[in-house]
Amino acid sequence: MAEGLFKHMTPGREGEFSASSAGVSAMDGYPASDETIRVMKEEGIDVSGHKSRKLTLAMARAADKIYVMEKMHQEMILHLCPESAGKVFLLAGVISQGNGAAGDRDIPDPIQRPEFFYKNVLFIIRDCIGKIVTGL
Repeated sequence: MAEGLFKHMTPGREGEFSASSAGVSAMDGYPASDETIRVMKEEGIDVSGHKSRKLTLAMARAADKIYVMEKMHQEMILHLCPESAGKVFLLAGVISQGNGAAGDRDIPDPIQRPEFFYKNVLFIIRDCIGKIVTGL
């Protein structure tokens, strides 16, 4: 959802930066869930062609910034690539800059949850991505 939203919110700026998603526990080649496809379609975003990718050491090293959904993901990336310290951030942390209220808040994985849960997670991710895009 985050990759799709970022690309949707930055049309025509592909040459300035790129965004791609990868999971610390993901397996390569799986499609987005039906629920993800439906809630993203309601946003006008087609993620039906998305395929999962497992984060690799090379990906972590090449990234300028890495935004994660959960603290556990941050810890796993730092274990995989200790030199990525300072560029791995909780995505929810961007909505707390200045007040510190949500800096350590995880964004839960909606997999196997009801569709309304996906919509709630999408709402949080949209707010976070909006803050990032505003700062570009």
